[in-house]
Amino acid sequence: MAIFGSGWRFVAIVMVVLFSPCSQATGSYVDRYGLNRNSPAIDVGIQPLGVPSGVLSSVMRRDGILLEKLKGMGNPLLTYPFQRGADMLPALADGRLDAALLGDMPTLLAAAAGNVLIVGLVKQSPTAIVARGGAQVGALAGKRIAYVEASSAHQTLLQGLSSAGLSEKDVRLVPMRVDEMPAALARGEIEAFAAWEPAPSIALANSEVNRIVFRGSSSDYFVVSREVAKRLPQAVNALVAAYVRAIEWLRLSQRNQEKAAQWVKDDAETFSGKKSDISLAQIAAITRRELLNIPSAPRIIVNPRAQPPLKNEFDFLKGLGKLPADASWANVESAMGNDNLVSILADTRLFETGRFDYPE
Repeated sequence: MAIFGSGWRFVAIVMVVLFSPCSQATGSYVDRYGLNRNSPAIDVGIQPLGVPSGVLSSVMRRDGILLEKLKGMGNPLLTYPFQRGADMLPALADGRLDAALLGDMPTLLAAAAGNVLIVGLVKQSPTAIVARGGAQVGALAGKRIAYVEASSAHQTLLQGLSSAGLSEKDVRLVPMRVDEMPAALARGEIEAFAAWEPAPSIALANSEVNRIVFRGSSSDYFVVSREVAKRLPQAVNALVAAYVRAIEWLRLSQRNQEKAAQWVKDDAETFSGKKSDISLAQIAAITRRELLNIPSAPRIIVNPRAQPPLKNEFDFLKGLGKLPADASWANVESAMGNDNLVSILADTRLFETGRFDYPE
């Protein structure tokens, strides 16, 4: 397991930790991070096993401008890799994490509880149910389906099953790390899985018999703790500026995208302890498709004539009992109503979002 720290440049501290991919065993790696709400650092939860979320965080944590600014404030940057967004929620709730990159279902859970501000968009893409043999979703009744609980892909699985008149009780759910799903499908240990990129692309490349049988729309978001936004506004501004800067730098050139693809591949392999099957070209292509080619990104577009972002997901998940009964949509609206990103984009010179300092 790797804890990714930072000084002026990038430092990786590798710890030998054995952990289970099952959701019940999250403490076997998260607890070892020693996260502390009284830490002076800006502690950020990242997901190096996902693309483009992992690409963005790999760029941000190598940002020399960010590292220097936070160090000067006495709030150095520390980033912590997580298997899934749901594992970050307790630490966001009690102040041990200050910011995170999350899928839509964990974002809703954290925002509805009043713990975070939703700053901006990290990706907008389909998640997928992948099955062997091209079976329809209805044919998965009684089958073993791998999933990551309380993730954007879990939401897609729920939507797919619902479309076929099925529920979770009609299938055999297998909790699994997302990077292990393609190989488990190939070995016949599962008949299908629900996941985000790059797992679907890897599975489709592995075998012609693998097919996407359902697609759902999902988004990832960059969130910051409400408490730290009040307590350390300058540090949060520096972090949000680095988030904007990373997207701008990635959009500049294919060379930058390929460099970032190598960084996230290295980070993912350090975290998982095994070689990644995805190519740099695939990582770069997914990043362009799901983040860089979205004209509004990093802004979250609100259309006054349509349902607010995340509202359909909120209603769907609450109807299935996947959100607490007292989950508040007003809290989610409030979380999206912050002006952190607006203020950064309004003064790009002050926040230096067009100046870059990344490793060569």
